[in-house]
Amino acid sequence: MAGGWTRDGAVQDQIDDTVRDALNRAQRALPQGASLERCEECAAAIPEARRKALPGVRLCLTCQEERDAQTTAFSGYNRRGSKDSQLR
Repeated sequence: MAGGWTRDGAVQDQIDDTVRDALNRAQRALPQGASLERCEECAAAIPEARRKALPGVRLCLTCQEERDAQTTAFSGYNRRGSKDSQLR
């Protein structure tokens, strides 16, 4: 059911685009390359079990938890572009 100037299926297209964007963002956040033996930030040893479980790991668990706590949730995109959202 389309409304106004939209075509049928436009709402589902917006949902699909939002999900696709979130997946791409999550994939870019994954570590890549060889795991480090020492943390980039504090130089603490990274346990072998962590390096095997997460290839490409760059931070020790403590530093990773701190970084995760500082990272804010992504609010997403307003694909509708309503006037109300643009005024905020």
